[in-house]
Amino acid sequence: MNKLLLMSAAGFLCVGVAVAADHEASIPNFNPDGETGWAADRPASDDYLPHNKAEGPGPVESDPAHPYTPNGQGQSTYRVADLTNPILMPWVVAQMKKANDDVLAGKVPFIARERCWPGGLPTWDIYNRGQPVHVFQTKNEVVLVNELYGEARHVYLNVAHSKNPEPSWYGESVGHYEGDTLVVDTIGLNDRTFVDNYRTPHTTQLHVVERYRMIDGGESLEVKIQVEDPGAFNMPWTARSTWRRVKAGRLIEDLCEPNNDFYFGYDVAPLPHADKPDF
Repeated sequence: MNKLLLMSAAGFLCVGVAVAADHEASIPNFNPDGETGWAADRPASDDYLPHNKAEGPGPVESDPAHPYTPNGQGQSTYRVADLTNPILMPWVVAQMKKANDDVLAGKVPFIARERCWPGGLPTWDIYNRGQPVHVFQTKNEVVLVNELYGEARHVYLNVAHSKNPEPSWYGESVGHYEGDTLVVDTIGLNDRTFVDNYRTPHTTQLHVVERYRMIDGGESLEVKIQVEDPGAFNMPWTARSTWRRVKAGRLIEDLCEPNNDFYFGYDVAPLPHADKPDF
């Protein structure tokens, strides 16, 4: 029988599972001391790790003719996508070319966090500014909470997907453990997000599988990502990200409140706005 452990992490209640059986002993504990969180290794870049093309198709990267320079690493630039990536369907290339052209014309590109939009998947694995991701594990569920804007994902363990999940920002995630790895399978995603920071769109057919595993003696968390979307990509592709272990402490409330001011003129639907009061 499993016993639930209640641990206080700087005043915040964390729930973990005490492992008894040999089979369960290999299940990773992503918060062994009640104070562990995970933060992006490269918060200034927010991109996937460089892809080894020998491993097959990878994510969209920076156009070699217009390399991306993050803040703090010289004169910063906005991202211009490499549209020669073979994963991209023609309609995706056309949409991204327009975004590229706007950037090259001096416009500010759309960034979801600046409109208080959720990042979606798989950008969850790179959508971070250094704030920790808290992981809470129970027998039937894993909850991932990104302290940046307090966004949460629920991963339901050892169950099948619903037949027709309603599309949402983070979709429906089910998972299971394979030894020291948490495998998360997600469908039911809406089409209002991008799969990267190069504004690569997708459809509601998007299917993402993430594999979370601690490496470097538990000091890093590796995320291997598989992506397929027959409505947007010519073939499945893979990506990888790593997070570093940090002392998370208390889970703070960090909210992003949208408003009607539209400073940068992004070509996205603004918030509803009344021309006159209704009282």
